[in-house]
Amino acid sequence: MNLRDYCAIRGNQSDLARKTGISPSFIYQIAKGLKPVPIQSAALIEKSTNGRVTRKEMFPDTWHLIWPELAGDQTK
Repeated sequence: MNLRDYCAIRGNQSDLARKTGISPSFIYQIAKGLKPVPIQSAALIEKSTNGRVTRKEMFPDTWHLIWPELAGDQTK
């Protein structure tokens, strides 16, 4: 699931903001693609969504360069 779809579910955007400490307005901006997901926030977002939004999904072209330890992980 991508971040946009995750945040479209009622309550998820504010819950994610609370869990991550990222402002709701910035969560909105990154979910809509108006701002890039900060690399330093990606693991926290993944953890806070219980893996429903993954670093691989947030960074489909570069995740393997940023987090090479995920290369052996067969989950999406």
